[in-house]
Amino acid sequence: MVTSTNGLAPAPSLHSTKPDASSATLTNAKTQSADPTSATIPKQNCSNAGSDILSSPKPPSPKSSSPPTPSKQNLHGRAFYESIGSPKFVLAPMVDQSEFAWRMLTRSFMPQGKGKGNLVAYTPMLHARLFGEGPRFRENHFLPLRTSLVDSEAAGLDSASSANNAPYLDGNPALDRPLFTQFCANDPDELLAAAKFVAPFCDAVDLNLGCPQGIAKKGHYGAFLQEDQPLIYRMINKLHLELDVPVTAKIRILNTREETLNYAKMCLDAGASILTVHGRKREAKGHKTGLADWSVIRFLREELPKETVLFANGNILSRMDVDRCLEETGADGVMSAEGNLYDPSLFAEKHVSEKGDREYWEGNDGKGGFRMDAVLRRYMDIIYTHVLEVSPPARKPLYLPSDSLDDSVLVQKEKLENEGEDEEEDSPPKKKQKLVKKKRQSRTIKKETSKNPSHIGMQPHLFKLLRPLVAKHHHIRDALARCRAGGIEAFEAVLQAVEVAVAQGIKRYADTDGKSWDEEEAEDERVKEQKLAEAIKRIAEENAKMGVVAESGKGEMDESSLEMVRICRRPWWVVQPYVRPLPSEALKKGALSLGKKDFARLVEKGQGSDDVGKVGDGEKVEVAI
Repeated sequence: MVTSTNGLAPAPSLHSTKPDASSATLTNAKTQSADPTSATIPKQNCSNAGSDILSSPKPPSPKSSSPPTPSKQNLHGRAFYESIGSPKFVLAPMVDQSEFAWRMLTRSFMPQGKGKGNLVAYTPMLHARLFGEGPRFRENHFLPLRTSLVDSEAAGLDSASSANNAPYLDGNPALDRPLFTQFCANDPDELLAAAKFVAPFCDAVDLNLGCPQGIAKKGHYGAFLQEDQPLIYRMINKLHLELDVPVTAKIRILNTREETLNYAKMCLDAGASILTVHGRKREAKGHKTGLADWSVIRFLREELPKETVLFANGNILSRMDVDRCLEETGADGVMSAEGNLYDPSLFAEKHVSEKGDREYWEGNDGKGGFRMDAVLRRYMDIIYTHVLEVSPPARKPLYLPSDSLDDSVLVQKEKLENEGEDEEEDSPPKKKQKLVKKKRQSRTIKKETSKNPSHIGMQPHLFKLLRPLVAKHHHIRDALARCRAGGIEAFEAVLQAVEVAVAQGIKRYADTDGKSWDEEEAEDERVKEQKLAEAIKRIAEENAKMGVVAESGKGEMDESSLEMVRICRRPWWVVQPYVRPLPSEALKKGALSLGKKDFARLVEKGQGSDDVGKVGDGEKVEVAI
């Protein structure tokens, strides 16, 4: 029997014996999993204070004489994992970002005909209390049917019993499986109540134990439950015993490997069928994110029983990273979050570009990727087809340099733009004033927006997907900023503008045999060097005021994310990862500033965090990340 980090003995291990297909074995295993802490550890309840916040404790519930009997016999652990196809690619749960349409876009890049198990996707994180208590909240966040999820018992009825109950979006068996639904919670009963609504429409329910944001700290959920492991045990075990689908969990690493191992064992002993491990600590977020530690995940792989199903998370920017992570950690699957948002084709197999390929672009150096206009078209077609349930508009083929100039997307779109400009320029003064006024009104009038999650996610998705492109084409950035959820015409206009921009970029590249891109890249490097020099000068001046002595030399910028940027960089018309600067680089650029405590640690020389950054051109400073 292992001892958890909180000193409490967990229930008999559910992962110490290989899964048995017989229902009798599974029944015995679940019956033995009574929670040994329920009589002494107070449960956390929720309050209505704040926005989507969990907080107030409530008195402990009395210990029952015997654990509840599961209403349905489920596969567990590796047996369950194999039943959904043993997927090794995992789309992460992301708040308002892993909704149906984006999941479908990511799935569209996976090889067809290889079974359903090549990718498992998670829903966005859902708030358990709000989901369980509020019909409107459920309508705005989870749409498995064409009718509302009014009652958790009714949710389990035959979905084909009426046309209104036919599968719609989330968890649609023909489109969106395997699917795990994730909740944040701090109360076992509230978690179970919410989970029962979604159980008929997903393959598993996941407990979020990794969210590091301030609202999670205030509400006492996510990664801020790490210090309350008896509560975590009760929540996982509650679902394991009483839910009709398996329960999984996503955690972050703790301060030491041993603490992390005990934490993982506790989750598995409570009944988690799959454990996702994010190789960063709770403090690593934003500019303080830094690199994930795959070695800790490898340590868990070697120390946990072989039948444990483990997903690794962190440092995934490309398919190359996925393959390397699988090899270095020994994990069963690899999860991507931010990397997928910038490149939804991240999990795709290596693309073999053929002549006439209008979706994939390849440069003279052999490097390439999916074109932004092609990916955006694919995304828009998913919105039209599945969310709006209408046919996508007829469009001309995407541009290729071999196209006849008269038939190209480039010329057709430019004609439309020029016609609009000519109308305004040739108009009488009064009419011109009216046109300008109408444009201003269209930008300022607040239009009614859709509550559909797939509509809400469109604008933030496109700002990430098109990041290199909108950095150069500000008119597209501005048009995207004016888009509103549900305003499909505005997004279609953005698509047309993107098609024109991409066609122009590809045409210039072809006309100059690649020199146009070389010139753009050289100019970008010059601007970056200038900005970096200005930032270093500013930081050096701040250090001088604080009495920090900076040594000469380039410092840590020689060993940084810059090399990864060079490896990943593609022309701006190709989808590509965003390489987040390391904390020390953020300090040097001025994007991250030191607080009083950090400077105090610097002065004291040696006290503080083990994470070391650099200030100026050489002086080391302790940075709490």
